[in-house]
Amino acid sequence: MKSTFNNILRAMRYRNFRLFFMGQSVSLIGTWMQQVAMSWLVYRMTGSAFMLGVVAFASQIPSLVLSPIAGVMCDRWDRYRTLIATQILAMVQAFIMAILVMTGTVAVWHIIILGLFLGSINALEIPVRQSFIIDMVEKKEVLGNAIALNSFMFNMARLIGPSIAGVLIAIIGEGPCFLANGLSFLAVIAGLLLMRLPRKVSKPKNEHVLKVMMEGVRYVFGFRPIRYMLMLLSVISMMGMSYIVLMPVFAKNVLHGGPGTLGFLMAAGGIGALVATIFLASREKVIRLGRIIPVSAMIFASALVIFSFTRTLWLSMFLLAVSGFGFMVHMAATNTILQTIVEDDKRGRAMSFYAMAFMGVAPFGSLLAGALANMVGVTNAIVIGGMVCIFASIAFATKLPILKKLVGPIYDKIALSSEVNTIP
Repeated sequence: MKSTFNNILRAMRYRNFRLFFMGQSVSLIGTWMQQVAMSWLVYRMTGSAFMLGVVAFASQIPSLVLSPIAGVMCDRWDRYRTLIATQILAMVQAFIMAILVMTGTVAVWHIIILGLFLGSINALEIPVRQSFIIDMVEKKEVLGNAIALNSFMFNMARLIGPSIAGVLIAIIGEGPCFLANGLSFLAVIAGLLLMRLPRKVSKPKNEHVLKVMMEGVRYVFGFRPIRYMLMLLSVISMMGMSYIVLMPVFAKNVLHGGPGTLGFLMAAGGIGALVATIFLASREKVIRLGRIIPVSAMIFASALVIFSFTRTLWLSMFLLAVSGFGFMVHMAATNTILQTIVEDDKRGRAMSFYAMAFMGVAPFGSLLAGALANMVGVTNAIVIGGMVCIFASIAFATKLPILKKLVGPIYDKIALSSEVNTIP
């Protein structure tokens, strides 16, 4: 039992990762509190599912537009200092939102502008943070465990944050949630400042940004395993994860609940994802993760389709937990394989396309989900998204034999496995 527990926490042996884990855990609770408060605030002010989609679009579209450039900067700039800068800017955004909401001067256009600002920060922060993981654990064989633990703290926060937000909104309104998020950034900033990192030689910056960016595009889309994984993740993010935008509508109009119901629904997905991260962290190697990718996507989508027909809170929460499990396994498995097969000097650019696949296409999914909900109802909108994800998972599964042949030699070369069964 003790050896299993130690195996799950392998990445925690590294001091820098421990500092990051503790600080980020606090910060992410605030982030989820703000997300729930934001969606409830917008729906309370407008009563429109479409406006929920518009606000989500504003916060997510920068990831699509800016991620390719952000990936170049990530490979050129000092990741450590860049990460600190992004946390400070995100903290400023949260404090501005808190002031506007708590003074009663907030308007929808404020939320949209500040969403664009935060989205622009995230477009840089996500690839930098993902690329920085290898700097904290140093060894690639621990990378999968570090990614799983990183996902664990994300989903632990997803479990705690919405629950706290639901209670606070019901008692004193949305404002304190934004304030709490701003204060929570102090924890991750402190953790980053306490790290001890070796000095790195500055990388040459003679090549034009566009040339370097196109080199990354050719590398990512020219290698079929990376291309297929990112294509599936894009479909899952755009058509599947857009259900989150509709949760305020589902909580109020379908389940006839309030902010507390919304908080429970959001937390349920976090419970499933939390279980998924424990499952992933317990794995010692990345062998057979490729096989898990389409299976986990199928679990996610199928649970989502069934969820759309539920009318009781407990069953809705159970199905969202199953869906959250499937999505987290899919996302973390994709991340782990991507980071272990990508070349180090292209890591930032590769992770920027990962961010595009995960976050960049989401705004179109948010707009589509809001529009579909207005046209055919929230239930049918979720069903349509789930069915598209199921078909995409089947299409990916048919490509597994090809991917096995292409990825196996890479793992043999970097000595992560003596088998060619990473993507069987």
